[in-house]
Amino acid sequence: MDKGPADTPPAGPGPSGTPYEAIKAIPVRHYGRWVSGVVVVALLAWLVYAFANGNIIWKTVGDKLFDPAVLSGLGNTVIISVSSMALGLALGILFAVMRLSKNPVTNSVAWLYIWFFRGTPVYVQLLVWFNLSLIFQYINLGPIYKNETVDVMTPFMVALLGLGLNEGAYMAEIVRAGIQSVEEGQTEASHALGMTQTQTMRRVVLPQAMRVIIPPTGNEFINMLKTSSLVSAVQYTELLRSTSNIGNTAGAIMEMLFVASIWYLALTSVFSVGQYYLERRYARGSLRSLPPTPFQRLKANLNMFRRTEVAR
Repeated sequence: MDKGPADTPPAGPGPSGTPYEAIKAIPVRHYGRWVSGVVVVALLAWLVYAFANGNIIWKTVGDKLFDPAVLSGLGNTVIISVSSMALGLALGILFAVMRLSKNPVTNSVAWLYIWFFRGTPVYVQLLVWFNLSLIFQYINLGPIYKNETVDVMTPFMVALLGLGLNEGAYMAEIVRAGIQSVEEGQTEASHALGMTQTQTMRRVVLPQAMRVIIPPTGNEFINMLKTSSLVSAVQYTELLRSTSNIGNTAGAIMEMLFVASIWYLALTSVFSVGQYYLERRYARGSLRSLPPTPFQRLKANLNMFRRTEVAR
C-alpha cells in the first residue's frame, strides 16, 4: 500500500544535520485494565463455583419453576402491581394538578398527602390498613354503603391501598416535574385560543410532559414489581408468599427463594423492554432521529457482517 503524504518523512536533513526518521507510535499499555479484568473474572468464577457446590438442590429449582402454586402467585404479583400502579398514576396526576393549583386549600391538601405517604415506610402503611378494624369496626358511608371493616379490608384491598396510595405520592412529584417542564408559552397560547384550564392540561400540557414522565414512571413500575413482595405480610398470596409456603412445606427454603428470584428477574426484564419502546415512542417529538431498537441494531450488524463476507 502506498504511503500518504502524512506517512512520508520529509526529505533533506533535520535541524542537527541528520536525516529525518519515520515516527513509530507505540500505544500505551494499560496493565491496570488487564489486572482488574482478571480479578473480576476470578471473583465471578469463585461465586459460580461456590453456588454450584453449595448445599442447594438445583433440580428442585427447575422442577418447581412452573409449579401451579408458583404460577398462581406470579399472576397475583402482576395483578397487584399493575392495579397499584394504575391507582398510583391516577392519584399522581390528580395531586400533581392540586399541588400546582393556586388554591391554597387544594395545594395544602396535596402537599400533606405527599408529605405523609412519602415520609412513612410502605410496610408500616400496609400494616395500618391490615389492622384498620382495630380503629373502625364498620365502614359506614351512609345510605351508599355499610359493612364490617374486616369484610371490606381483604388481603387484596389492603395490598392495593397500601401500594397504590404510597405510589401516588411519588407519582405526584414525577407528574409535577413533567408538567413544569412544559414552557408556559404553551399554556398562554392555549388560553389565547379559548381553551379552558382543563382542556389545556389534557390536550396540550400532559401530552408534552409525557416525555419527561415516562422514564421515571417505568422505573417506579419496575420497583413496584419488587415492592409487591411486602404484601406477603398481609396474607396476600403473591409470588414470594407462594414460594415461601412451598419452601417451608418441602424443606427447600433456599431453592424456592431462587425460584422467586428467577421469576422477578423475568418480570422486570420483560417490562423493561416495554419501557424502552414506550420511551422511544414519546421521544419522537424531541429527537430528529430515533435511536435504533435492539432488533434494528442486530439487523445492521448482520448486514455489515454479510457485506464483509461478500467483500472477501
